Amino acid sequence: MKMLKEWSTVTGALEAGEQTVLLRKGGILETASGFNVESGQFLLYPTWEHQSTENIREPFRRHLDRERPEQGTNRISSYAEVLAETDVSSDETIRRLEPFHIWSPRYIEARRNWEPQRPIKAIYLRVFRMDEPMTVPVLSEYSGCKSWLDLDGTTPPGEPVLADGQAESRLNRFREIVTR
Repeated sequence: MKMLKEWSTVTGALEAGEQTVLLRKGGILETASGFNVESGQFLLYPTWEHQSTENIREPFRRHLDRERPEQGTNRISSYAEVLAETDVSSDETIRRLEPFHIWSPRYIEARRNWEPQRPIKAIYLRVFRMDEPMTVPVLSEYSGCKSWLDLDGTTPPGEPVLADGQAESRLNRFREIVTR
């Protein structure tokens, strides 16, 4: 099964239902292709590299305090399903997506300015908290600025973070914003 590397802070916000959209361009190792969604369902693999206070809007900075797992391991407690994805190149559209994520305007601008010829991929997720979180070893092939990792196994059972109606309402709003 696929795992998507994402800041622990963002993973916490996704698990709390405070974030439903990822804005991605890809890692340094993905400059040739940019970011591509490699699976419609994936585990959220939390990372601690590159996240900082100034990159997160004030109300969500508490997620920076998420406990780190024991050295040499990582704790995975959620997975996501992709319900919609689109490329976004309009600054106005990206601004209107602010209620769907926790990143600061400064961070979004920095991401936009990196490889500016490339659009940002906006991905609407339905997130599930796993019934039993899993601990996985941190392997050497997991390091580096790449988005996707592989793990043997199947997606474990879990409960959706947002109720069906709430998730559908947010998805409809997301679609309205990105199709304007």
